[in-house]
Amino acid sequence: MQNSKLSSHPLITGALLLTLSGLLSRIIGFFYRIFLSHTIGAEGLGIYQLIFPIYALTFSLTAAGIQTALSKFVAEAVARKRQGYTYLYAGLILSLGLSFLCAALLYLWAGPLSDHMLEEPRCAPLLRILALTVPFGAIHSCINGYYYGLKRTSIPAVSQLLEQIARVGGVYVIYRIVMEQGTSITAKTAVWGLVIGEIASVLVCVTCTRFGRMRHPLLPALGQVFSMALPLTASRVLVNLFQSMESIQIPIRLKAFGYTGPEALSVYGVLTGMAMPMVLFPSVITNSVSVMLLPAISEAAARENTGYIRNAVRKSCIYCLILGFGCTLFFLLTGRFLGQVVFGNVLAGAFIVTLGWICPFLYLTTTLCSILNGLGRTTATFLLNLTASGIRILFVWFFIPAFGIRAYLIGMLASYLAECTAAILLLRKAVK
Repeated sequence: MQNSKLSSHPLITGALLLTLSGLLSRIIGFFYRIFLSHTIGAEGLGIYQLIFPIYALTFSLTAAGIQTALSKFVAEAVARKRQGYTYLYAGLILSLGLSFLCAALLYLWAGPLSDHMLEEPRCAPLLRILALTVPFGAIHSCINGYYYGLKRTSIPAVSQLLEQIARVGGVYVIYRIVMEQGTSITAKTAVWGLVIGEIASVLVCVTCTRFGRMRHPLLPALGQVFSMALPLTASRVLVNLFQSMESIQIPIRLKAFGYTGPEALSVYGVLTGMAMPMVLFPSVITNSVSVMLLPAISEAAARENTGYIRNAVRKSCIYCLILGFGCTLFFLLTGRFLGQVVFGNVLAGAFIVTLGWICPFLYLTTTLCSILNGLGRTTATFLLNLTASGIRILFVWFFIPAFGIRAYLIGMLASYLAECTAAILLLRKAVK
C-alpha cells in the first residue's frame, strides 16, 4: 500500500529530534544572552543585536531558498528510487557562488551599511567579521536541506546543537583568556562566536556526509533548484526587508502617537525583546514539523498520493490548532504573571496576554506554508508572506499614531489570520 510506504514515523521522529535540538539550543542561547549582558554590557549587547537583520538578510540571499528547494527535490528523487547527490552538488554550487559574492560585498560595504542602514558606525568591524560566516552558513544549510529531503534529521539536529555549544564555548574561552590579561571582551568577541559556531557545524556536517558520485546531469538539476529557490529567496528577502521597515517605523510612529523618543524605544524593546520571544518559544515545535513536512509532501506529490496529502493537511490543522489554542489559554492565564516575574515588567505581561491570541494562526500558518512549498506552490507562499507583511506595515503607518502600540498587535493578528485563511483555501483547491 502507498500509505504504508509513506509512513509518518520518519516525520514524527525527525520532528522530535529537531524539536529537542531546538529546545536545547534555545535554552543555551537564553543563558548565553544573560552572560553577554553581564560581560559586554547593555550597550555592547545592543550593538551586537543591530547586526542580526544583516545576518538574516545574507542567509535569505544565499541559502534559505536553496535549502528548501534541495529538501523538495531530494525527496522527489528518493520517491523515484534515485539518489539526490546531483541536487546536493547543484545547491552547493549555487549557494557557495552567492555566498562568496555576498561575503565580499558585506566586507567592502560594512562602513556604509553601518552608517546609513544601521545608523551605528561601531557596527562596521562587526559586519566585517560577520562576512566570514556566510560561506560556512551556505555549506551547512545545503547539507541540512539534503538530509531533510532524506527525512534523516540526526545530522542537522546534532549540527544545530553543536553550533550553539561551539559558539558559547568559544566566546567563554576567549573571555577567560582576556580576563587573565586584565582586559574585557566586546561585541566583536560575540561575533567571533558566530564564526566559530558556523565552522563547527560545517565540520560536523562534512565529516558525517558521504559525498557520492553524480549519476545524473548537473545542468538540469541546477535549473530546477534555481527555478524553485528564486521565488523562495525573493520572499525571504522581501520579508526581511519589510521586517526591517517595521523595526524602523514602529518607534517613529509611536512618537507620532505622543511618546517621547526614549519612551517609544522602551515600549518597542519590551514588545520585541520580552513579550515576542516568550510567545514564539512554542513555535520550535511547529517549525520542526514544517521542516519535515516539506519533503514528505514532495514525496507524496511525486507519487500522486493525494490521500496522504489530504491526511497531512487535516492532521496538521488539528494538531497546530490544539497547540495554538492551548498556548493562547496558557498566556491568557499566566501572561501578566510571566511579565512581572520573568522580566519584572508589567507592560511585558500585558503584551504577552494580547499576543497570545495570535498563537493558533501563527503556528498553523507556518505549517500550511511548508505544505504549499512541498506541493511546489512557492509563488503562492511568496505572495502570502508579502501580503501579511504589507498588512502589518499598514497598521504601523496608519493606526499606531491614532491608537498606539496596540494597533500593531491587532495588525499582527489580522495579518496571520488573513495568511492562514488564504493558505487553507489554496490547499483545499490544490488537493481536491
